[in-house]
Amino acid sequence: MASEEIEVLVVGAGQAGVAMSEHLSEGGVPHLVLERDRIAERWRTERWDSLVANGPAWHDRFPGLEFDDVSPEAFASKDQVARYFEAYAEKIAAPIRCGVEVVSVERHVGRRGFRVETSEGVIDAQFVVAATGPFQRPVIPPIVAEGAVPVQIHSSDYRNPDQFPEGAVLVVGAGSSGVQIADELQRAGREVHLSVGPHDRPPRSYRGRDFCWWLGVLGLWDLETPPAGAEHVTIAVSGARGGHTVNFRALAAQGINLVGRTESYDDGVLRFSPDLADNIAAGDANYLALLDEADAWVELNGADLPEEPEARVLGDDPVSVTDPVLELDLAAAGITSIVWATGFATDYSWLKVDALDESGRPAHRRGVSTEPGIYFVGLPWLSRRGSSFIWGVWHDAKHIAGHITTQRSYLAYDRS
Repeated sequence: MASEEIEVLVVGAGQAGVAMSEHLSEGGVPHLVLERDRIAERWRTERWDSLVANGPAWHDRFPGLEFDDVSPEAFASKDQVARYFEAYAEKIAAPIRCGVEVVSVERHVGRRGFRVETSEGVIDAQFVVAATGPFQRPVIPPIVAEGAVPVQIHSSDYRNPDQFPEGAVLVVGAGSSGVQIADELQRAGREVHLSVGPHDRPPRSYRGRDFCWWLGVLGLWDLETPPAGAEHVTIAVSGARGGHTVNFRALAAQGINLVGRTESYDDGVLRFSPDLADNIAAGDANYLALLDEADAWVELNGADLPEEPEARVLGDDPVSVTDPVLELDLAAAGITSIVWATGFATDYSWLKVDALDESGRPAHRRGVSTEPGIYFVGLPWLSRRGSSFIWGVWHDAKHIAGHITTQRSYLAYDRS
């Protein structure tokens, strides 16, 4: 049976794939988007029930469509985000084919393009864009032995407090997912321990403006490389309950037990690094540095934004910080469940071309792969700090579509 032919094949119909389709269509580039599940599937089935976007609706969207069911300053729920991308795909008439999985991509021998094997047959494509995003394979560090507690899950499998047996819960990870899950569990009446590692802690808002706005006017969204040592530092920010600044002192005051990074486990005892105070202090420094930059911008530009001196009042460190717990007997503490909010790894095992480095990560420059004809979009720091955010993906996709358009023009050149 003859294979299907397409000029550009986009793999994945989340925010990155939908953005790619828009820009390819605007450039008149024939293309097809394959999605193994549904549009924006991870927003539907790999997020907890109460999750909302971490940025306000005026910011976390594509330029061509506003949320019709969320006020601009509010934070869209996961289902509203999924519906938004469905509506956007319909608006731009994106050629998306759902329920089709890409099994492998291999370069043709002796001619241009790639042989793409899918669950529904073979496709020949001149260009392939990997738009599967950064959240492909949940990572659970091999620390606590299987069976040591009744339940161990990754944050991507967390839905709500009712899914756990009776007992206390340990949440490992101080990024947005970890702090929001720990907070929800504690508010539901659970005894919660939160393992806090290095993190950035921006203000949810300051002087009447959301931190997304501040990063924009300060030019911080457009940073092209992360600060040294901060390539993988998590960001503790929340849109939950209308949006608020993550405050570990407040979490401790409401009853959450803070501990340092989870290091090792042996014979029923979990041990933590004595770095809790340092991690809290580094997060505070990051928070205060942004306030300083914001104040300097206000003064420089004569902006009429109200002062907010109370934002700099951090409060006293809780006992969990000044006298940290360094080990915990899980049985004695009544811990029956562990939630690992420890991030994700990429999985490009289907991409059988020379487009990955020794560790299996994409080798690229602004999404343009080292393998001609292969592209990546939707990854953190693809071109800038904002690359993995909804609006940042849209701008990166525009650049990649432009690169493809340029390559097409060269390949179409006929001297005669």
